Amino acid sequence: MKKRILLANDDGYNAKGIEQLYEALSSWADVTVFAPETNHSGASNSLSVNRPLSVKQAANGFYYVNGTPSDCVHIAMTGVLDFKPDLVVAGINNGANLAEDTLYSGTVAAATEGFLFGCPAIAFSLVERNWLHLDAAVDIANQIVQHQINYPQPVRTLLNVNIPSKPQHKFDDIRATRLGKRHPSQSVIKMDSPYGEPLYWIGPVGEVLDLGEDTDFIAVRNGHVSITPLRLDLTHFDQIAQTKQWIEHA
Repeated sequence: MKKRILLANDDGYNAKGIEQLYEALSSWADVTVFAPETNHSGASNSLSVNRPLSVKQAANGFYYVNGTPSDCVHIAMTGVLDFKPDLVVAGINNGANLAEDTLYSGTVAAATEGFLFGCPAIAFSLVERNWLHLDAAVDIANQIVQHQINYPQPVRTLLNVNIPSKPQHKFDDIRATRLGKRHPSQSVIKMDSPYGEPLYWIGPVGEVLDLGEDTDFIAVRNGHVSITPLRLDLTHFDQIAQTKQWIEHA
């Protein structure tokens, strides 16, 4: 029996990244696509709780939702699919998701939603924008997914994968990494509307702060595919004792 994969993204159901990854994965797996109707980059883990959502099906069989990446996976897992996927895959994203990008990324959010529903999940991003060397990225992403299916890790995983934009990748060039760190984002860009009202564009990401040898930054800078295992427990265990003391001083 073919393995079942739920495929999502944040660039929209008609993005090149998801179209080509679907073609590769569907050559050996049963792949169902649930993706946003329009681009939702930066949507993070947001769910649309203040309005109803619609699910439509495109001519190529992809399902698309007028909501966020998390909405797509949530609706698929809880309202449409009559099976639990063996794996949830998100991407391939048009641009990197490194360091703190993972907190804002709709691609990572789609994978996270599948992980929250008990599935192993992988988020894929192509480092350079405009789909530079997308074919090579699809090829290595397909290999990584097959490796996950054939050799599942003993503990259910949420993996963030960043693929450098280069014409070829070798599986043994993949690196296991941790997230790097950036300086705070740059200032917003202010302008006026035609009516004189102030408008603001979110500014560019900050400069790299942590470029350690084991970071995702250094891996992709050196041309390696970076795989970072993520966790969702935000508890700062080292500060629990400190917090208890702070409470006692109230």
